[in-house]
Order: sequence, then structure tokens, then C-alpha cells
Amino acid sequence: MARPTTRHTCQACGASHPKWAGRCEACGAWNPLVEESVDTAPRGPGRGRARALEIVGLGTDTAPAARTETGFGEFDRVCGGGLVAGSALLVGGDPGIGKSTLLLQVLAQLTSTTPCLYITGEEAVEQIRMRADRLGISDAPVGLASATGVRDIIGALDRPDAPAVVVIDSIQTMYVDTLDSAPGTVAQVRTACQELIRAAKRRGTVILIVGHVTKEGMIAGPRVLEHMVDTVLYFEGERSHQFRILRAVKNRFGPTDEIGVFEMGDRGLTEVPNPSALFLADRRDDVSGAAVFAGIEGTRPVLVEIQALVAPTQFGTPRRAVVGWDTGRLAMLLAVLEARCGVSIGGHDVYLNVAGGLKVTEPAADLAVAAAVMSSLSGEAVPHDAVVFGEVGLSGEVRAVGQTDLRLKEAAKLGFARAVIPAGRARRGGAGGREHGLAVMEIGTLGEVMPLFPDLPRADGRPGA
Repeated sequence: MARPTTRHTCQACGASHPKWAGRCEACGAWNPLVEESVDTAPRGPGRGRARALEIVGLGTDTAPAARTETGFGEFDRVCGGGLVAGSALLVGGDPGIGKSTLLLQVLAQLTSTTPCLYITGEEAVEQIRMRADRLGISDAPVGLASATGVRDIIGALDRPDAPAVVVIDSIQTMYVDTLDSAPGTVAQVRTACQELIRAAKRRGTVILIVGHVTKEGMIAGPRVLEHMVDTVLYFEGERSHQFRILRAVKNRFGPTDEIGVFEMGDRGLTEVPNPSALFLADRRDDVSGAAVFAGIEGTRPVLVEIQALVAPTQFGTPRRAVVGWDTGRLAMLLAVLEARCGVSIGGHDVYLNVAGGLKVTEPAADLAVAAAVMSSLSGEAVPHDAVVFGEVGLSGEVRAVGQTDLRLKEAAKLGFARAVIPAGRARRGGAGGREHGLAVMEIGTLGEVMPLFPDLPRADGRPGA
């Protein structure tokens, strides 16, 4: 006879505690502990015996895993070329960003060659049909079901006519009837995901799991959820913008940090094969405080506009507001400008924005941000036909970054004529400081950019560099 007992599980991090407390000692969250029952049945005879492991070598004759292309080129790019049989993908994003719309459109494209099933635990089947009618895909033979019981879903996956691709929307609504806790708790989310993944790998079914996110932007539930799945995708973007970014942060079958760009319209999401041209479509020439950054997202070069606005502060402490970049890195860069370059910026508010809703995490954006800040402070525009990239160190040096050739090729393809890049790389282009048709200006320190902005105020009161 099983001897029931209880434990208290943190709903924020999944840590277990023998008794209730107001604060989780593992993650520091307040009031996150929920009581759960645990079955501590004694092991029977023979249970727990060690089995001999089958040890094999690293070499293999197995062919690479076959991929199923969905017909959405941007989605396939992020997944590494398509969907792998038996894989589990977790898709997270803010509410209303378009997760359900994206996956419904993917199934509608894929269902012409592969049987697909969309299981919703949040909406009724009629709501999904209304969305499909609005997207113009109501004729697609996608199977629909409304269910929250994991046992029922696994039963559908074990049938002879089971679909090859299944969407679970969302994992926080799934319920395992062997647990007493409510749906959405750590134990339910962890167990439901584990059972679904085990069934999918046993049948070779591709399972796409939608996950809610917390206010910090992380997928809700225990962190182990991201470790269990094969691929983790984040759907990013501002709901006020028409652009959406699908980013891979984990992928066992392809590169990480790959992105796919979509545009949200009345008929759903459409692919953007050339995101650089889209991000720079509304760019104006000869405007101070703007610099074009040539970045790399995964394997793709992306050109975006970095916008800065520097204005005299009206408060005792200047404001620093950032959208699409790291606030701490901006503070470091402003300190380098003032301490190493003598730029008087301490009495100014600084506002920074990455146009188009893209979030930039690359250190190579340092030089473009510094150029945009100095341009806004001096009122002198960065040359409109120039791209800028490079990492800035605390001593004011400009460090080299990777994949410079790929960045320059993308800039040349979009019609740019000049580039400001870190010094010290061996040129393979022609003489005269030209690479890929661009006039290249190589710099070693941040102070070498200052001659582009002659009216830049100095800390000693003198204008200019």
C-alpha cells in the first residue's frame, strides 16, 4: 500500500521543500510554494536492479535525420532546415504576439503532404475555425481538437492513423490526472511535457508546444521544460509593430540564435526574405542621431538603424531609456565616451532605440551606438551611405568582430558605399582601403570617430575633437 506524503514545490523554479515557507530559499521568490502529494510506495523485489549498459563508439553509419519542410521558408530556417521526426519544439512569446496564428499557418502549409492535428486547451474549436477563416486557410485539411487531458492526447497519438505533426496550445492548460495539483503548476507542466515528449518520440511524431511567458519574458514553468525539448523558439516583437521575429535559443538539430522575420497583416503572417531592406525602408537621410549597424543574427547578416536622442536633462539624475538594446551596456559606453574621449555627456538625457522592433544583443553594435550618440549630441549626421560596427572596450579601443566579410557584402548589396570597421584585419580586397566595393575606414580607438562630428562638445568646454 502506497504511503502518501506531501511536499511543497516552488511554482517559480520547481525546487521542493519539506514544509511551507513564505519565501523560496532556492530562487528567493515570495509566496510561491504549493503543496503537492507524493507517492512513496516501497520498491518491490527486483526493482532497482542495475542493467548492463550497451556501450558503443562515436562512429555511426546512420544517415542524417530526414527533415520535413513546412513551406514557410523563414520557419524552416529557424528550425535548421525543417522538422525532424520525433522532435519536440517549444514556442514561447508574449500574449497576442501571434504564436497560435503562426503555428496554424504552418500546419495549413504542411497538411498537403503530412497529416496534422491542432489541439487547443485554451480556445474552442469554433474560435480556431474563425481564425482560419480570417487567414484564408479554412479549406486546409487540418485536424482540430479541444482537449486538456494528457491521457486522451497520448491515446490519439498511439492510434494507427495518428498525425505526424501535432500542435499543443498550450502546455500550461494540460492536465495529468495522476497528480492532484491544478493545471499550470510546476508539477503539472513538467509531467505533462515529459509524457507528451515520450509519446512523440516513441511514435516519431513532431510535437509543437506553445508555452506562456512570464512578465520577464521567460517561458512560464520550471526551467527544466526548456531542457526536455529539442528546440526552443521565442516569438518576439512589439504588438504595435508589424514585424515579428522568431528566434531559436536552443536547437539540437540546427544552429542557435537563428532568426526568421515575419510581417503581421490582415491575412496573418507573411515571410520577409530580406529583413535588412524592410528594417531600413523608412530610414531618412542626413538625420542626426542615426547610424546603420551591420549585425549578424545566426547565419544571416541584418542591417538595422540605431537611433539616439541626446537632450539636456531637466532632472538631477539624467535619464537613460533603451528599447532593443542592453541598458547596462549603454551606461558603460557613455562612461567610456566621457572618460576616454572627453565628451561632455553627463548632464544629458539619452534615449536609444533599435528601429523595427529588433532586439540586438551583439557587442558589435557598440560602435554604431556610440556614433549615433555622438551624432545626436553634435547635431552632425552620420554619413547616410555608411555602415558601422565594432566592439568598444573600457579603455576606448575598438575590437574586431567576427564575420566582417559577410557584413560588408550585405551592406554593398543594399547600396551602401562606406563602412567604419575595427582596424587590424588583413584586407583581401583591392588597394586604397576598399572591400567588396565599399570604402573602408578602419579605426583602432573610439576617439578616431570624433573627427566626423566637429561640433561635439568636450568636457573641457572646447567644441570639436
